[in-house]
Amino acid sequence: MTDFAGHLFPGLLLFFSGLYYAMLVSLAILRGQRLLVSPLPPRDKRARGWLQKLPIEGLIKVAVCIPGMAGALFYPLGSNRLAIIDWEDPERKFLYHNTWQHVTIYSFLLISGLVDIVSQSWLARQQVRLEQAALALAFQGTALLLLSHTEGKNVLEARAHFLLVLPIMLIAQVLTIELWLPDQPVLWVFKVWMLLLSGSWFVHLGSIIFLPITGHPWRADKPGDVMFLTTFFCWHLILDALLMAGVYGLCSLWQHRYPPQQGAKSTKYQLCPTDPTTEELKKLLVEMNQESGRI
Repeated sequence: MTDFAGHLFPGLLLFFSGLYYAMLVSLAILRGQRLLVSPLPPRDKRARGWLQKLPIEGLIKVAVCIPGMAGALFYPLGSNRLAIIDWEDPERKFLYHNTWQHVTIYSFLLISGLVDIVSQSWLARQQVRLEQAALALAFQGTALLLLSHTEGKNVLEARAHFLLVLPIMLIAQVLTIELWLPDQPVLWVFKVWMLLLSGSWFVHLGSIIFLPITGHPWRADKPGDVMFLTTFFCWHLILDALLMAGVYGLCSLWQHRYPPQQGAKSTKYQLCPTDPTTEELKKLLVEMNQESGRI
C-alpha cells in the first residue's frame, strides 16, 4: 500500500464486496428473509463433490490475501522487506513499519477466509458464529492498525487515514453485534453502506496521496486542502447511499420481473423450528398427536 496501486487493490476489493452484499441485502429484504444468508445443511446432506463444498467467499479471501502479502513484501520485483529488526544497528531499530502493518491486515483477512473454509467444508455442521467472529476480528484488527498507521504522517495524511478508520471500526462493531442479533435488516443495510464507503474512500485516499486529479499534490499547510478532505468524505457518504438505493431499485425490478417460485422454498434446507410458540411447531405437534391417536 505504499503507492496508488496498493490503495487501489484493497479499495476495489472492499467496494465490490459492498456491491455484492448490497444485492444480497436488497433481495433478502424484498423476500422477507429472516437471515441474510441461510446456514448450510449438515455435511452429510450436502453435495458429494469436494469442489462444490468449498466456500467461494473464503476462497476469494485467501486468493486475495496471498498476493497482497507477497506484493507488500516483495514489490517492486527484487525488493525484500522480510527483515523486522536491523541487527547491524546498535539501537536494533525496527524496519519496514508500514509494510508489516499491511501484512498483518492481510493476515487477519486470511485467517477469516481459512475459518470459512474449515467451517463450511470440513466440519460436520457449519459454525456461522465462528465465521462471523473471525470476520469481526479482522475488521477490529484493521481498525487498530490503521489508527497507528498515522504515526509520522503530516496532518493531511493523518486526517485522511482517520476518516478511513471510521467506517472500518463501525463495520467491526456491527459484525460483533450480529453475533447475537443476526436477523436485523437495519444492521445489514448499515454494514453494507460502511463497506461501500470504506472501499470508495480507500481508492480516493490513494489518489489524494499519490495521484491527485489536479496534478498538484495536496498540502498539509493549506487549510482548504485539509477541510476538503472531510467534504469529499461526506460526498462519499451521500453517493454510496444513493448507490445502495439504486441497487435496491434494480433488485426490486428484478424481483417483480422474475418472482421466486412458490415451491422453491420447500426444496431448500431449513432449520427445524424450536420455539414452542411458533405456528409451524404447533401444527407439527397436532399432526403428531393425530397420528399417535390413529395408531
